[in-house]
Amino acid sequence: MTATDPNAPRLRADLGGLALSVLVASLGTSAANVALPTIAADLGGTVAQTQWIAVAYLLAMTATSLTVGHLGDLLGRRRVLLIGIAIFSGAALLSALSPTLGALISARALQGVGAAVMMALPLARARDLVPADHLGAAMGLLGTTAAVGTASGPALGGLLITVAGWPAIFAIMAPLGTLAALLTWRIHDVAPARAGRRPFDVAGVLLLTGAVALYTLGVTTPGTGDQWPTAAILGGAATLLLLFVLRERRAAQPVLPLALLRTRAISIGAALNLIVGTVMMSTLVVGPFFLAGALDLSPAAIGAIMAAGPVASICTGVRAGRAVDRFGTRRMTTTGLSAMIAGALALALLPAWWGLPGYITGTVLLAPGYQLFLAANTTGVLAATPADRRGVTSGLLGLSRNLGLVTGASLLPALFAAASGSTVVGAAGVDALTSGLRITFLTTAAALAVAVLLSLVRSHDRGHR
Repeated sequence: MTATDPNAPRLRADLGGLALSVLVASLGTSAANVALPTIAADLGGTVAQTQWIAVAYLLAMTATSLTVGHLGDLLGRRRVLLIGIAIFSGAALLSALSPTLGALISARALQGVGAAVMMALPLARARDLVPADHLGAAMGLLGTTAAVGTASGPALGGLLITVAGWPAIFAIMAPLGTLAALLTWRIHDVAPARAGRRPFDVAGVLLLTGAVALYTLGVTTPGTGDQWPTAAILGGAATLLLLFVLRERRAAQPVLPLALLRTRAISIGAALNLIVGTVMMSTLVVGPFFLAGALDLSPAAIGAIMAAGPVASICTGVRAGRAVDRFGTRRMTTTGLSAMIAGALALALLPAWWGLPGYITGTVLLAPGYQLFLAANTTGVLAATPADRRGVTSGLLGLSRNLGLVTGASLLPALFAAASGSTVVGAAGVDALTSGLRITFLTTAAALAVAVLLSLVRSHDRGHR
């Protein structure tokens, strides 16, 4: 696609609609979190109860990611994307009008289902629309818009609370979703292959949704003193996952064709997504404790420092995608992971020597590496996917990323607290917090080194150019 291509303006408009879908769904993830204290005071509820406003959204989005991709392959990706946007926008209005905390949590869970569609299917639709030699740039654009939504969500939410109250955070998502739907409506759909002869795998969907939901609950909600509820929840998740695999082996039209996982580019790509998703939670869940406890920064200053990573992602996302188109997915996946290792090592070592500048340096190295990895890995996986399975593969990428995020949100704070020598992180001293930060990011660097090895194993397959 070139500037003189007569189809270029239409394609840019189509990509704009897909990018807006990703942007709005990302706003739904981050903008509401800043309103939790205000909502708790307004509707009544404990901190733990109010956290379910965020947990319900993440749980629903994670549990349905693969299913919505499967539906896109069966019914048509544009059609399912429009349905997902309608669900998201309608649930946003219900959230804004919720009279009770329970109603708000229910509406947020429904909104999470719509968000799963809006995060997964634009990847598959981009693969349908964009020439193969420009696919990396398209993935870079979608990654950049996700970063913009995540970075701007808290600031937008805070502004809306001040001007119009917390319902405005949800109300504004409805017209944005409507605009995304209007832009998406004009995109020509790809006819689903054998749509009339591919039954919906209800049993597989229920087993997978239950397994993912239980796992997400198990790692995002605390157990009691002896932790038996958490162990029971995770055991139930493992049992349902086993039943899901057995079901998929026998199903005529499985929701997750196991043959896809035998394609090295797809299975390793999903594994890399999970590892990197886990690592990327480190700056979000560990960074604030270090910045507040060891560097004695105010909440406003912490927010500004934490914006450095998303800003770096925004500045480099599209360029990263173009680099993928130029140099290929294999080289750029490994390069992105290597940059992330450099960032993790910098975060492990430099804050002890340089303090805040060292922390910012590590963050600014980590985030662009993630954008490069994301564009290269997604491009490589979708390039290896048959045309009639792009929806389910996009859902698999979303599922693996979200599982990594919830796993990192659980494991990394626990590691940081243990490495700091105190289960109550606020009670640890500066040296202990610095040591905890070092051990946490050395661990993430080791996980990324494993990812590099997996990437090199995948590189034996023919790379995308």
